Amino acid sequence: MNRIRELREGANVKQADLYRQLKWKQSRLANYERGARTPGLDEARRIVHALNALGVACSMADVFPEPETGAERLAS
Repeated sequence: MNRIRELREGANVKQADLYRQLKWKQSRLANYERGARTPGLDEARRIVHALNALGVACSMADVFPEPETGAERLAS
């Protein structure tokens, strides 16, 4: 699970602005945003860097949070 779309939309950044910043095709970014594909470490770093370049102040942990464990889900 990632928060690419959530953070991008929260900052009023259009998907087109982000995929152009990344120099990717729209479909590649869309696949990452909806979880159809999982970015590798290099791609994840590029996404965070591009979001920051577009004014979305975020870190790797903000965009790609650690998955909750079963115990954490039960506690929440």
